[in-house]
Amino acid sequence: MAGKPPTGDPVQDAPDVTAPKHSAAGVPAVAHTLRMAQQQMGVRRTALTLLRVNQKDGFDCPGCAWPEGDKRHAAEFCENGAKAVAEEATLRRVTPGFFAAHPVSDLFGRSGYWLGQQGRLTHPMYLPEGADHYEPVSWERAFDIIAEELHGLESPDEAVFYTSGRTSNEAAFLYQLFAREFGTNNLPDCSNMCHESSGSALTDTLGVGKGSVLLEDLHKADLIIVAGQNPGTNHPRMLNALEQAKRGGTKIISVNPLPEAGLERFKNPQTPRGVAGGGVALTDLFLQIRLGGDHGLFRMLNKLILETEGATDTAFIDEHTHGFEEFAALARTADWDETLRATGLTRAEIEQALEMVLASRRTVVCWAMGLTQHKHAVVTIKEVVNFLLLRGDIGRPGAGVCPVRGHSNVQGDRTMGIFERPAPAFLDALEKEFGFAPPRHHGLDVVRAIRALRDGGAKVFFAMGGNFVSATPDTDVTEAAVRRARLTVHVSTKLNRSHVITGARALILPTLGRTERDRQRGGDQFVTVEDSMGMVHASRGRLAPASEHLLSEPAIVCRMARRVLGDGSSTPWEEFEADYATVRDRIANVIPGFEDFNARVAKPGGFTLPHAPRDSRSFPTATGKANFTASPVEFPEIPAGRLLLQTLRSHDQYNTTIYGLDDRYRGIKNGRRVVMIHPDDARELRLADGAYADLVSEWTDGTERRAPGFRVVHYPTARGCAAAYYPETNVLIPLDHTADASNTPASKSVVVRLEAATSNATDPDAPDPDPAAPGATPGGAA
Repeated sequence: MAGKPPTGDPVQDAPDVTAPKHSAAGVPAVAHTLRMAQQQMGVRRTALTLLRVNQKDGFDCPGCAWPEGDKRHAAEFCENGAKAVAEEATLRRVTPGFFAAHPVSDLFGRSGYWLGQQGRLTHPMYLPEGADHYEPVSWERAFDIIAEELHGLESPDEAVFYTSGRTSNEAAFLYQLFAREFGTNNLPDCSNMCHESSGSALTDTLGVGKGSVLLEDLHKADLIIVAGQNPGTNHPRMLNALEQAKRGGTKIISVNPLPEAGLERFKNPQTPRGVAGGGVALTDLFLQIRLGGDHGLFRMLNKLILETEGATDTAFIDEHTHGFEEFAALARTADWDETLRATGLTRAEIEQALEMVLASRRTVVCWAMGLTQHKHAVVTIKEVVNFLLLRGDIGRPGAGVCPVRGHSNVQGDRTMGIFERPAPAFLDALEKEFGFAPPRHHGLDVVRAIRALRDGGAKVFFAMGGNFVSATPDTDVTEAAVRRARLTVHVSTKLNRSHVITGARALILPTLGRTERDRQRGGDQFVTVEDSMGMVHASRGRLAPASEHLLSEPAIVCRMARRVLGDGSSTPWEEFEADYATVRDRIANVIPGFEDFNARVAKPGGFTLPHAPRDSRSFPTATGKANFTASPVEFPEIPAGRLLLQTLRSHDQYNTTIYGLDDRYRGIKNGRRVVMIHPDDARELRLADGAYADLVSEWTDGTERRAPGFRVVHYPTARGCAAAYYPETNVLIPLDHTADASNTPASKSVVVRLEAATSNATDPDAPDPDPAAPGATPGGAA
């Protein structure tokens, strides 16, 4: 029955494993989408909701940040987007009765999957110090508790205000405004864990820490290089863009340690050929690179371009760039032996890639976590920029840099000021607009916030969305750090692991989702988001809220600010809560590119933010030009008898939200504790397919970090490399193993050894075998 939680999936003893698929989407994706949506929402609610996803008068899908074109299909969503919507619009409810029946000590033993399947939170809940049960609390009392703890701090910098990427522009602007008026720049966010390396590299080289392409540029490109990315699972609507480009004659190079079905062949479920035919083969050349070898690959390509007569755009280089001679001198020293060792590729494969590069007049490079989560991530992305600058492929239609973001507004949050190291100009604008002096010293990013909690330097942790404990590295260290806080607060739609790893006191504040109607004193409201390519548009929910006790994120921030800041604040928080248009008016006064915000966003489809390198080939860097950079090639070494592990998502997953236990495209069913290893590596390590092993990471601090009981899967990954799902493997990532410059956790290059498992009888993250929890009940109306 719709709205009823699952009643007892079996404990996972042995995942089912079959051969990986070689195509993505098609009829199975449609069937899977409808089945999961109807299980959560029912038939009528599924139809009402999915037909509004990513429409100009609808709501922005919370599943990813991929942009929409001007002309949109009636079903403008992908399989994983539909899952994200279904999880939010579910009829399942977590009421106070649920918490009365389940002490925190019981919930701690449940898997993240089970917790998420219980449904939407309906009431603000409070865990008093020393208690084992959350209890319902009024909103007024909840804000009093927050004020008590914040006012008791010795310094505002003892508070940490974390943000997840799903927060709207309006909520993010208000949130950072409150934090800075309170007196701190401690505004870590999920960007610190994903694309911070991209922002660091692009700001240094191009002057703008965002991608330089629009959706139509992919359609115009002669060549698209997709590096360190799996769009078939993480950004499925990107496959539509690649298909359209392919039909126009674009060539595609995929660079990845794992073969991914979505990049092999796409069966578009919205076309007859995709449903009944064989779909479209996307990748022309697959470079199965060794983990962390991308720097070496692009360095060698750059050397070969420099050695090819007429291959560089000398006019562009002379007019628009700085540092070419130093870069070129170092690039010409690239060594074939080192390159082949770093990449695991053959010379013939790299030379074939070069031929495709030289034949292209317009090249786009797309990337995601496979490039950003390495120690040498920033210099790798700078080498990608070097590669594009050599050919004049910045500021040219059909060419440029394309970092593909995850959360639907993670880029917008940063634009709104969610950043621990704000630019002086932004702080100047805030001071002028609101009449207070914001702090000027840098705050804490995610890794530094965990250290501060661990060491007693932070005492209040407030999270606007997300699942901080499960998303962050070094799970045991992070959990112990969070437990040292005086107060933890989570603004959430659903239950997750972070709600059971608490400070001395804890609050869960339930909020509206993207799908729901947001009615304030000023009438029905909409919010805005920025997609991965700098397009800003409106998002309007239409469903009745899951509970009458929910508040919107802007309302939560405004009420908290009024209670904490009191009469000392001249900011019109009550006015902002009543009408979000007043917030947008102030954003327009503070942030360049948002002039006349309300009028421009009222137009269907919204507007595009300015991007100087793309729009005018001007570069707001310290040199006033695009900067070539020169850094020695870096890549991780793999000790004998060890493997290099990357953490990744399954197909039934969005970040830390687990929709199910299958990874259809990789041939994994009913299981998540699997480690994928090349058969030759497995034989050398004497690991049979189906054997069980503990994963143990090795790091310079000598601490043993162990993830027990993983089923070995012989899989066609790159030699010397292994892959396993997060958050189960986050325990293996040392807190201090981060990218240089960006401080992003290096989750794609963890040295591990595999030891025979002490037990393979039970997966601790499998769904619990007991019946649906008391208190988690159907409810709500379409």
